[in-house]
Amino acid sequence: MLTAESTAVVRATLPVVGAAIGDITPLFYRKMFAAHPELERDLFNRGNQAQGDQQRALAASIAGYATLLVDEDGPDPRSVLARIAHKHASLGILPEQYQIVHDHLFEAIAEVLGDAVTPEVAAAWDEVYWHMAEALIQIEQGLYDEAGVATGDVWRSVRVRRRVQESPDTISLELADPDGAALPAGRPGQYLSVAVRLPDGARQIRQYSLTGAADPGAWSVSVKAIPASHDGDRIAPAGEVSNHLHATVFEGDMLEVSMPFGELRLTESTRPLVLVSAGIGITPMIGFLHHLRRTGTDRPVTVLHADRSPARHAHRAELAGLVDQIPSATLHRWYEDLGARPVGDGLRPGYLDLDGVDLPADADVYVCGPLPFMSLVRGELLRRGVPAGRIHHEVFGPGEEVAAA
Repeated sequence: MLTAESTAVVRATLPVVGAAIGDITPLFYRKMFAAHPELERDLFNRGNQAQGDQQRALAASIAGYATLLVDEDGPDPRSVLARIAHKHASLGILPEQYQIVHDHLFEAIAEVLGDAVTPEVAAAWDEVYWHMAEALIQIEQGLYDEAGVATGDVWRSVRVRRRVQESPDTISLELADPDGAALPAGRPGQYLSVAVRLPDGARQIRQYSLTGAADPGAWSVSVKAIPASHDGDRIAPAGEVSNHLHATVFEGDMLEVSMPFGELRLTESTRPLVLVSAGIGITPMIGFLHHLRRTGTDRPVTVLHADRSPARHAHRAELAGLVDQIPSATLHRWYEDLGARPVGDGLRPGYLDLDGVDLPADADVYVCGPLPFMSLVRGELLRRGVPAGRIHHEVFGPGEEVAAA
């Protein structure tokens, strides 16, 4: 924990720093990228930088961690770091890179807050930063050890063995070791980081959930093409990496991918399972179902999925087939455009609606899909009496949080 002196200073200055951190983090990134342009080009997600998502994520992380750190009755601050640590491990982040962040972050803090950053304030917030950084370094080292790799050495070359068009905008890629060795098994719910060299020379990295390959010694991921979109005045750029994979990667090509990471892991228990997804959020659920089929589970499994239409539903046939192979599983699907297909047998028009779905009170629930969808589902689950601790979700965007609607 912080020293008593630093705790008092952080408590007193948290409102000021918290209010200014939205100005501090963009300046920090500008300073760091000016000094280390290779980080922006080859490590950070340029799309998130362009939209400000990464800046907001860092601001929320630091302010949130500091708040927990000085809250005597709050949870252990380390408990909120798992998602960040897994993401860092999948990128191969090294301990020495935290010093780079520190130097430019505190230069930005001093510039924004000016004379308010007294030596005592600087020392207290320095202590907050290193408390968080050292906790992350420790967790990340444990993840590297668990993966059986040296610190940061997570990358390996794999060959695309199979490419399948799962829907008009989604492909799946089966990845294998080029020498024929079995790839290390990932855990259901984990993801790979995939690095590609784009036409402008930048090395950009994105994460894709493991879906479960037919060969247990291979990996399989699904990739959805992302067009540019408009939400009011905000323009979301097209997916650089996803669209590049769609356009250029086929059978026989080599890819640079990380070892599997990710904190979303299937609980091992006898409690019922409820898997809720929308759109490309189906991917971790497919991985869960492959695992449940292979292990011959007798846990009651309720699968709920929403999509635009049957034609746009990636892994549609695979999902139905897996549910059929698990005697204790049932499937419910909702389509905005059901077309001429008849309603019934678990098939419904419109948006996913939990009304009328039997949800076991003691179930473990996993949710994946667009952020508004997950927030609505989580809110409804809480209203239905599902404890918050049994609602698990997967989010890939920086700083995105799922809240009850």
